[in-house]
This record gives sequence, C-alpha cells and structure tokens, in this order.
Amino acid sequence: MHDEITTIVTALGILVMFFCLWSAIHLKAKVPGGVVGKKWQQMIGMIAFFALGYIAIPFLGQLSEVTMRMAVSLIFLFGAVYVAITLRLIYRVIEELAA
Repeated sequence: MHDEITTIVTALGILVMFFCLWSAIHLKAKVPGGVVGKKWQQMIGMIAFFALGYIAIPFLGQLSEVTMRMAVSLIFLFGAVYVAITLRLIYRVIEELAA
C-alpha cells in the first residue's frame, strides 16, 4: 500500500512539474527581453532540470546510499538556486512596475 501511494504522489508531482514547464515556456512570449527575459530563461532551465529530476526519482532507489545522498544534496542545492532566481525575477518585475 505504501509503495502505491508513493507512486501516485510521485506521478502527480511529475505531471504538475511538466505542466509548470509547459506554462513557463508558453509565457515566455509575453515576457519582455532584457534582465527579466534572461531571468525567465534561467527559470525555464531550472524547471526543466527539476522535471528531469522528478522523472529520475523512481530510479534513485537503485543507487548506492552515497550516490543517493549526493543526488539529494544536489537537488537541495539547485532548489535553493531556483528560489534565488525566482526572487530575483520578482524583484526585477517589481522594479519595472515601480518605474
């Protein structure tokens, strides 16, 4: 039962992440160029990275403990980078709106 719930939750996470990736790519046409456009492109790259990471999750159990810990550490690191990029993008948008 536990494995079934984990599989369902993982599948939902993958679907949501790919929906986010699709949304970000389609919104790119409405994003102005310059710094905001550059940050948006970085966000799309990070969302794609996480989408691939979500797909890899079912296979992480086959890795050694050391490799799995490294993978989780990298996910945490890139998660922090994603948050930093998102905050920077929001800051730039607020700057543009305030100008």
